Amino acid sequence: MELGMIGLGKMGMNMVFRLLGGGHKVVVFNRTLSKEDAAINKGATGSASIGELIKKLTPPRIVWLMVPSGQVTDDMLNEVLKWAQAGDIVIDGGNSYYKDSIRRANTVKEKEMEFLDCGTSGGIWGLKIGYCVMVGGNKDVFDHCEPVFKTLAPEKGYLYAGSHGAGHFVKMVHNAIEYGMMEAYAEGFEILKASDFNIDLESVSDLWNHGSVIRSWLLELAVNAFKEDPELSGLKPVVDDSGEGRWTVKEAIDKGIPAPVIADSVFMRFRSRQENSFGARVLAALRHQFGGHAIYK
Repeated sequence: MELGMIGLGKMGMNMVFRLLGGGHKVVVFNRTLSKEDAAINKGATGSASIGELIKKLTPPRIVWLMVPSGQVTDDMLNEVLKWAQAGDIVIDGGNSYYKDSIRRANTVKEKEMEFLDCGTSGGIWGLKIGYCVMVGGNKDVFDHCEPVFKTLAPEKGYLYAGSHGAGHFVKMVHNAIEYGMMEAYAEGFEILKASDFNIDLESVSDLWNHGSVIRSWLLELAVNAFKEDPELSGLKPVVDDSGEGRWTVKEAIDKGIPAPVIADSVFMRFRSRQENSFGARVLAALRHQFGGHAIYK
């Protein structure tokens, strides 16, 4: 297929590479020209503006936004709407709040265009192993774009989640669960470290991935982190949050659903920006390992 990709960050760039490898034609736009050049060198078509990107695509166009959630997404969407035409499709692949996605879908519908909200998980490892993709919107639009999702995802790695907003809703809860899992690992490793046994945390994290009920990809990344720096001494225990945990806690409160683990994991991220602890350094290390997110030296 043919599509435009706006935003060549940690995930957007690798998604372009994976799409090109799958035989798709990709037109790219990024404010940082050096990143655009890197995509062009791999076979993408560059553009100097969003308007130029739109003109280089064949109607009905598919335009994928891979930019930070919030106002940046609104700004980019508004720019796309200036140039796109009826029948074109806009996909938001960022971590947008699902209610914002419902609002944006209505805005796009007013232009007689289509909108899909696409929760995308895989971080900096997605190029190699594929991205887990959760899509909301009209089913026939999903079906039209399915070859793109099939290329991005590993086998059984993409899903039509439901109507507008469903894709980002599922991704929101996914990330909140991720918060809780990482917090549990962090607390467990801090207890191990504080013991009198001088336990090798790299060996334990590797061991637990062989037959244990708590084996996971996050534990594989913990092995990497402890191998690089057993004390995690090169990290400040500061863990940012990108919003999904907060949104999920709010959803739980609104629906009257108890979610103490997720809520506590969000609060612990707040705490990490206030105090120094080994557990928070574990969180920072894992977040950097799986997603390439910023760490504080």
